[in-house]
Amino acid sequence: MNTTTDTKSFGKDQYMKKTAGQKTKTSKAGMGFFGELDLYLFGEGRHYRLYEKMGAHPYTYRKKAGMHFAVWAPHAQSVSVVGDFNGWNPEKNPMKNINGQGIYEAFVPDLKEGELYKYAVTTQTGSLLLKSDPFAFSAEYRPGTASVTSDITGFSWSDSAWMEKRKQTDPVKAPLAIYEVHLGSWRKTIRPERDNCYTYREAAKALADYVKHMGYTHVELMGIAEHPFDGSWGYQVTGYYAPTSRYGAPKDFMYLVNYLHKKGIGVILDWVPAHFPRDAHGLADFDGEPLYEYADPRKGEHPDWGTKVFDYGKNEVKNFLIANALYWIEQYHIDGLRVDAVASMLYLDYGRKDGEWVANQYGGNQNLEAIEFFKHLNSVLTGRKDGCMIIAEESTAWPKVTHRPEDDGLGFTFKWNMGWMHDFLEYMKLDPIYRKFNHNHMTFGLTYSTSENFILVLSHDEVVHLKCSMINKMPGIYEDKFANLKAGYTFMLGHPGKKLLFMGQDFGQFHEWDEKVSLDWYLADEPLHADLQSYVRGLLTLYRKYPCLSRLDNDYAGFQWINANDADRSIFSFVRRDETKKKNLLFIINFTPVERADYRVGVPKRGNFTLVLDSHHGYYEKNDDVHVYRSKKGECDGQPYSFSYPLPPYGTAVFRF
Repeated sequence: MNTTTDTKSFGKDQYMKKTAGQKTKTSKAGMGFFGELDLYLFGEGRHYRLYEKMGAHPYTYRKKAGMHFAVWAPHAQSVSVVGDFNGWNPEKNPMKNINGQGIYEAFVPDLKEGELYKYAVTTQTGSLLLKSDPFAFSAEYRPGTASVTSDITGFSWSDSAWMEKRKQTDPVKAPLAIYEVHLGSWRKTIRPERDNCYTYREAAKALADYVKHMGYTHVELMGIAEHPFDGSWGYQVTGYYAPTSRYGAPKDFMYLVNYLHKKGIGVILDWVPAHFPRDAHGLADFDGEPLYEYADPRKGEHPDWGTKVFDYGKNEVKNFLIANALYWIEQYHIDGLRVDAVASMLYLDYGRKDGEWVANQYGGNQNLEAIEFFKHLNSVLTGRKDGCMIIAEESTAWPKVTHRPEDDGLGFTFKWNMGWMHDFLEYMKLDPIYRKFNHNHMTFGLTYSTSENFILVLSHDEVVHLKCSMINKMPGIYEDKFANLKAGYTFMLGHPGKKLLFMGQDFGQFHEWDEKVSLDWYLADEPLHADLQSYVRGLLTLYRKYPCLSRLDNDYAGFQWINANDADRSIFSFVRRDETKKKNLLFIINFTPVERADYRVGVPKRGNFTLVLDSHHGYYEKNDDVHVYRSKKGECDGQPYSFSYPLPPYGTAVFRF
């Protein structure tokens, strides 16, 4: 049911007459749910488990079991809890203001899980607003907008082995191959009442089986926090503490994470602290005035997106967000958060024209409050030392995104490498005859690859809005598209940086991603699509097996060009190493349809070079015929040794030495 403007049987006009001009009396004693330390820490912005106090929680008060409600609404005249349990009557369950700090609380006896509720907020002007709970653990299935009482305690986790292993792992040095997934369109089932979506529990086995089979290390889930509009893909959040009810209840989502962990798969969530929508039931003007957002529209509104911007200068707002990040990590065992639209937070003039933004106190365009927020957030998260990651989608050249706050960095674990992605795709879309004139698109990324801890991304954003699917970006006729994509993915795998592919890209999804329909899984049975999928699986096997592909991503000692200047032939050759300098890998990639039957490559040492993957065969398993090439003394590519190898059109070859 949708309760955005409906006050049910108790008329709005009747309620306004009774409450106009009245203020709720401040409660000095409270109900024992909030202590002085709770109130102090919230005011300081350091109540990191604020979600244990705010929102709706099972509680026993005066020997009666029920639900305790708490909400922050400092500008309100009064607040009450309404729901099916009281006929949506704002007079039935008024809330009390605790010590004048604007935190309202109420206890409703005999109330259990699964009840719809909202807060009826009377503003200073006497208007009545019906607001969903900012701290609700569960939300009504859209298009309904009510919150749902829920108890998230008591889930039986069985992922202790994964959590302990994560704690002992340095994510910067470990393999990280991310499969980005939109659950609602990954696969479909027969469930018309829920848009034929899988539930969290149904998705658990199917997703784990696929990810395990392909060799990804993590999944990144889009749009898990509750959001009203499917077309926002989950990036316009109204329920920051509620896993979307599209796929089930909170403990169903816990089941999904737990299952993936038991199968050795990490879980990353998209997280959106940059902005929120204007929906009437949401955070916008929550108590009749700007509360979670900046009051000045030049700071508090994104003109491009029509959304509100969080006020990072308010301790309580920062607390809401930092506690939310910790909530997903602590309560749902999430392994990392990918922070959306970081650049929009860092720059005061992001998406704004002259006169539409306010400079900081020094006259600059940096949002100093957002910078401080990130340093605080990331210090808290990384200070846990539990292997959890926090990843920035930062699209500019902002310095030191992944450096420590003590060194004037923002403190993120990783940064999406948007510059590499742009250059890579620009090159790959070219007809091969023009690639020699754009050779630097593929080499430029190596000039700054150690400046941050990067993730190389080919995300959902690159296969929507008429940008074409990954396979359809490739030039040439049908077969050539697949050969081009194999070459591109091989270059991506060998390039320093962690990896991310969006669902469908590994088997050559033809149509652009559409959140309303499933991927075309039938294509994976077609020969060229199946071959591409097998090839990507081989690349991921290589990636996990050889430490040289991950341990020194941010160190120039981990990468060596053999020939970065073969523009005329559009061939790239390079070496990846780790600290041991054992099991090194040599990459050769031909980006033209021209065969080089007598191709000779320079190498740094004498010895055997064993072919472990190529574009024709894919990854070489133990029982496959082994091809070994022995280098000979003689300068080539500036190296003292070399060997010859027949390089086919769009050929790729990876050798171990």
